[in-house]
Amino acid sequence: MFQSVRRPDVLAITLAAAGILMVTMGIRQSFGLFVSPINTSTGLGVATISFALAIGQFAWGAIQPIAGAVADRHGPAPVLRAGLVLLALGCALTPFMDSGFGLAVSLGLLASIGSGAGAFSVLIGAAAQRLPAPSRGTASGIINAGGSFGQFVFAPLLQRLIQSFGWMGALWSMAVVALLTLPLVGRLAGAATLPAAAAEGQGGLGRAVRDGLRDRSYLLLHAGFFTCGFHIAFLVTHLPGEVDLCGLPPSVASWSLAIIGLANVAGSLYAGAWVTRYRSKHVLAAMYGSRALLIGVYLLMPRTEWTYYLFAAGLGFTWLATVPPTAALVGKLFGTRYLGTLFGLTLLSHQIGGFLGAWLGGLAVTQFGDFSWMWYADMALAALAALANLPIREAPVQPAAQPA
Repeated sequence: MFQSVRRPDVLAITLAAAGILMVTMGIRQSFGLFVSPINTSTGLGVATISFALAIGQFAWGAIQPIAGAVADRHGPAPVLRAGLVLLALGCALTPFMDSGFGLAVSLGLLASIGSGAGAFSVLIGAAAQRLPAPSRGTASGIINAGGSFGQFVFAPLLQRLIQSFGWMGALWSMAVVALLTLPLVGRLAGAATLPAAAAEGQGGLGRAVRDGLRDRSYLLLHAGFFTCGFHIAFLVTHLPGEVDLCGLPPSVASWSLAIIGLANVAGSLYAGAWVTRYRSKHVLAAMYGSRALLIGVYLLMPRTEWTYYLFAAGLGFTWLATVPPTAALVGKLFGTRYLGTLFGLTLLSHQIGGFLGAWLGGLAVTQFGDFSWMWYADMALAALAALANLPIREAPVQPAAQPA
């Protein structure tokens, strides 16, 4: 599985990108743990806090094509450094906010834009332009696994920090961690871009975007990724609330999020390998279909600690493992020269779904007292996403040439 990334230069680029994503995604995916303590401290209400986090979901996606375009034109280093600084600033300022508008600025804009600038579109795009073609699938899986490992590390760590130092101290600690990640940027951005990647973009950025938005397969890919964002944002924002409604301790939620992250490390690595052997659209259809089935099983199960842990492990295997096959499809359709921009637009669709998942979850629990309707909607959207990926235009995967 890892033979294609064993070269020292390839491994250095891959691990640097994975390390940056571990921090930016690990912090961002754990923000749901702060909903209850911020509500207790400020009295703003779950719906208001959820709306601020929903703005963050959209802002994280909206910055992706912009950050990807800037990185495609000027290189990833300034984008990644600015992103880490903004993430640190958003975390550091949040404890001083005592209004919904303040939270929307700190968590919803600063922290989320910063995290987005140091996320998939820039990192996978930069790595793809610096890695040989045989290494890209496995490398994207490893980079994606870095983000999942970050969730595994940061969810229980932040829960412990919240219990030990309060939610304010936990956020200030994350600001420091974001700044300590800055040296990794040089390891990734310092590598040279491959000539083949530059040659793919003869038509220019505008032409690449216009071609993408006219392509039916690209639009279907957006539709499936919209559902992925709805699903993930709903869970990371409201899983702690769901656990609380069942009368279980907060540690169940934090460990469930950690299990999701750990399971997705394995899922991401397998996804990176699968895209070199199977059609990416079939991999995506199977992933989305499995989510619909798992949610259906969860709704029939008793709400116990082990139900959540098993549910988290099942969902975690496909959690963000959709990223490698989605990025692979964009690369197959349009090449890697403007992959940061075009994959960034796909991530924008993902986060429009994320905005709705976070916001509507808050409205649902406020209006109905539980999340039942959100689970039904999530299950239906997952089934539709599986079907939407099947008509995507994708050539069969060619078997690797055997050495003579």
